[in-house]
Amino acid sequence: MTERTTVLVIGAGPCGLAVAAELARLDVPVTVVDAAPEPGAGSRAILLWPPVLEVLTELGVADRAREQGLGPAALHYHLPSGVGARVALNDDNRPLVLPQEKTTALLEQAVHDFGGTVERGVRVTKVVPGTESVLVAATADDGTAREFEADWVIGADGHRSEVRNQLDIAFDGEHIPVSFLLAEGTLEGDLRRDEVHYFLSDAGVLLLAPLPGGEFRISGALPPGAKPDEPQVQRLLDERGPGGLKVASLRTITTFSSDERIAANLRADRVFLVGDAAHVHSPIGGQGLNLGIPDGRNLAWKLAGVHHGRLAPAILDTYDPERRSAIQQTLRATGMMARQSVAGPVARKVRNLAWRLAQSSGVLERKFAPTLAGWRSECPNPLPGSGKLAAARSWPRPGTRDPRWQPKPDRDLAGQFQLVTFGPPNSELATRAAALATRMPGTVTHFSLGGSREGFVLLRPDAYVAAAGPAELFPEVARLVRDLA
Repeated sequence: MTERTTVLVIGAGPCGLAVAAELARLDVPVTVVDAAPEPGAGSRAILLWPPVLEVLTELGVADRAREQGLGPAALHYHLPSGVGARVALNDDNRPLVLPQEKTTALLEQAVHDFGGTVERGVRVTKVVPGTESVLVAATADDGTAREFEADWVIGADGHRSEVRNQLDIAFDGEHIPVSFLLAEGTLEGDLRRDEVHYFLSDAGVLLLAPLPGGEFRISGALPPGAKPDEPQVQRLLDERGPGGLKVASLRTITTFSSDERIAANLRADRVFLVGDAAHVHSPIGGQGLNLGIPDGRNLAWKLAGVHHGRLAPAILDTYDPERRSAIQQTLRATGMMARQSVAGPVARKVRNLAWRLAQSSGVLERKFAPTLAGWRSECPNPLPGSGKLAAARSWPRPGTRDPRWQPKPDRDLAGQFQLVTFGPPNSELATRAAALATRMPGTVTHFSLGGSREGFVLLRPDAYVAAAGPAELFPEVARLVRDLA
């Protein structure tokens, strides 16, 4: 018997669960299947920057996440000279340190809370896109054959994605020929627990990141031929760390390497790729989930709008170019950081000088921290057809993100554009904005905030500024919004 669903998400890691929860929150029937019989264990991705925290807030699980995690006050880059470059993290830029297994559990609960279904032990074996739906063949752990038919399929099944392979989508890029050690456990010695530490020594880079429960993550590039064992962990601490640190106990010791790859297509008709199925990059900087989960946030409101008949199917064509731009921005940043971690003597001197200059000039807190936090990510052409609109001075630039401009996470506003107008509440601008929201219920919500300066800001459901400017620009923007339906 063929099992029918509106959206089938293949892969129950954090990215798959996040997009499923977002869809279920937007009243789209969704089923998640995963080949593994149990959720993945271990801490893995631990840094949740604002793009992920925004999603957790929308899904109603951010408070529980903060109860289980910890928020570092700074990123501290220790230079060989003894001078440190300390990047203070304010409330806008502060990440949450939370083991991935806990993030997964919170997201899976959100899927269930919003009425979605998660099935584990179901291995996909075939994906056949059609003009009206997608057929997916699978095998359960007990050998039972399963068949699903979905209007849409989302491949969130990791860097070895069966969905991507079934559709013969190339996954081009390059391997970073460096092996990194990753260990977690307790340390003895004097080290601040409210900071994430990077030791940029002449012997190599060492990461020491505090974890909930009093443990630390210890990571750094391994010398050729080195074994990932406790003596090697201690050796890295002695050679690259601040001195005086001793391994007390280790719960995890492993190694990893990384690639830089992007799928040739993020969409194939009715099938979409998100997370590691769509892109992989160096884990340095902790950007993995902060790229993959926003993939799903971008896609969910568009799919929901099409499913409910509020948006034209053409809106789905924007998924690939928008997310590809974000992926390329992240790959450039993480690739640069990965190569800095294994820099040679001359490059290390240049790197260390650059850090000192960046610290003294204030660039780290003005630009570096917001970059890691996702505020400098840009979306090309954020309102389809808006490319010809001139940017209005003194108003937020379309396609940008800013902590001052965040859509309200109200459940009743889920998936909607939020149109904010300024100036007299009875002005022609406010009247036109209210009329637009009335004509597009469920797609646009209007707020009038008053003030002496007249103008508007239109926020997308995924927190990017869609358009902004003075009142005279509004008629053209209103036409573009109406064209979305």
